[in-house]
Amino acid sequence: MSTASSPSLPEAVPGTIIRRYEPRDREAVRYLCCETGFLGKAIDPVFQDRELFADYLTRYYTDIEPESSFVLEQDGIVKGYLLGSYRPLRQQLFNFFNNLALFARGMAKYPFYNKPTRDFIGWILRNSWKEVPTTPRRCAHFHFNMLPEAQGLASTGKLMNSYLDHLRSKGVRQVYGQVVTFESRRGAKLFERYGFQVLERREITKYRKSHPEPVYLTTVLKELDPH
Repeated sequence: MSTASSPSLPEAVPGTIIRRYEPRDREAVRYLCCETGFLGKAIDPVFQDRELFADYLTRYYTDIEPESSFVLEQDGIVKGYLLGSYRPLRQQLFNFFNNLALFARGMAKYPFYNKPTRDFIGWILRNSWKEVPTTPRRCAHFHFNMLPEAQGLASTGKLMNSYLDHLRSKGVRQVYGQVVTFESRRGAKLFERYGFQVLERREITKYRKSHPEPVYLTTVLKELDPH
């Protein structure tokens, strides 16, 4: 694996491997997505429909472009993932129809959701389009999550480098990600260490009632050098 433009990494925790996503990982990825969906913790206190949440955040990557995703495994258990895409137009087309289907499913269940879930949906409909920072168009990107016990500079770096090498092999020159950041979490600082630059940061107000400090969504971008 190439580590060009990356800092030297400490050794990963013994028993940790980074590998390409496989179909057998689908349920583990969906579970991990929901277990980390609320500022690194389980999504359930703010959104009760795990199937809908996982479909929105992971379905394209696991079902349409699985070759661009990687998982972190510790002692045979998937504890982290980086889901990526270098085909933005295909993903945008998929998301258009997928989001319509998810909206219909959510509205059908809306009367049966609890108040936090209805509030979450209300924020999506009223404010998400205003608060989500802009992203580069026609650019590769990634969605990244890791359980607390698997977090660490070595593991994160090796997972990221695997994806960046994949992009370089496809001739991709730019990649962006969006990371949730707040004062007690390193967030964007970690990605700056790997050569990403912050493009834009906006506060996400849906967390004001459930988190003591402001929460931001930050867009980070990296220019890739060829091999």
